Amino acid sequence: MLIEVTDANFEEVVLKSDKPVLVDFWAEWCGPCRMITPIVKELSEEYAETAVITKMDVDNNPETSVKFGIRNIPTILFFKNGEVVDKQVGASPKTILASKLDALV
Repeated sequence: MLIEVTDANFEEVVLKSDKPVLVDFWAEWCGPCRMITPIVKELSEEYAETAVITKMDVDNNPETSVKFGIRNIPTILFFKNGEVVDKQVGASPKTILASKLDALV
């Protein structure tokens, strides 16, 4: 299940999760972001039991985006135990994102 995170619920959903978390920082106007959305949705179904897969709109949630230094989108951050443990910038193939998730679960 793909979860939409915001500045308001980021700490609860991402930082306090007992599972690894993927956060896709994106924007509606970003072409490459729209290209990877189906991939992120697939991952949310495939990793439903072992990881939390989320999306965050950078335009509507500037506080979190600034806090984590998001300068290019799409940027995907991987969290474990409330810490950033990996990062992928730009549109990436599903295999790369899945292998990064596999390393955390």
